[in-house]
Amino acid sequence: MTSRTQTDYSDVPADLKRRFELAHTDLTIGGRAYQLVRPRSVDDLISEEDFAIDERIPYWADCWPSARILASLVAEHTGADRTLLELGCGIGLVSLVAATAGYQVLATDYYADSLEFTAANAQRHNIDRVDTRLVDWRKLPADLGMFDVIVAADVLYEREYAELVASVIARALAPGGRAIVTDPGRRPAEGFVAQCQAQGLQAALAQRIPTVDGETSLTISVYEILRG
Repeated sequence: MTSRTQTDYSDVPADLKRRFELAHTDLTIGGRAYQLVRPRSVDDLISEEDFAIDERIPYWADCWPSARILASLVAEHTGADRTLLELGCGIGLVSLVAATAGYQVLATDYYADSLEFTAANAQRHNIDRVDTRLVDWRKLPADLGMFDVIVAADVLYEREYAELVASVIARALAPGGRAIVTDPGRRPAEGFVAQCQAQGLQAALAQRIPTVDGETSLTISVYEILRG
C-alpha cells in the first residue's frame, strides 16, 4: 500500500468525502498494513427515522474487535479458486483480508453506505476480487448463490439474529463448506450453535481468543460451522 499522510484521503471518492466527515483505522493483519477509511463518528450517523422503521443503528461504521480477530484468522487461509461471502461487511476489513488471501469475495451488508466504504477501501488498497451487494437477511435474493466459506463478525447483537444468521449460512454454504462467526460474548450468541444445528449444520464454539480494545480487555468467541 502506498504510504499516506494522516489526513490524505485523496483516493476516496468525492461523494463519500462530501457526505461524511472521514477518519481512518490503521491495522496490520497477516503482515500487511491496512488504512481503512471510515466515518469519524458512529453517533453522528444515527437516524431517528431509520431507527423508527427497523431499529437501525449504524454499527457498520467502526472496526470492531471481533472483525479484527476474524480478519487475523482469515489471513491464514489459502483462498485461491475459492469463494467467500461476508455477512455484515462494515467498512470492509475482513473482505479485504480474504481477497488478499486469494478468495473471490462477495461483501454484503444491510447498509448501502457500508458497501460504498468497503468498495472505496478495496480500491485504495489496490485489492480486486471484492464485489459488494446489498443484502437483507430477512429477504435473501434468489440468486445469491453458494459459497465455499462464509464469515461474519459481531452480527449476533439482536435476539433474532442468531436464527437469521444460521438460516443464511444454511442457505448459502456450499457442500463441504465452512463458516466462521466471531462474537464478543453478546447474550444473543448463546443460542447460535443450537440454531445452526436446527438447520442441519455442524456447529461448535471452536475457541475463545482474548484481546484488548483500547483499555478494555475482552474475549472473542469463534464459532465454526460445517456443512457435510
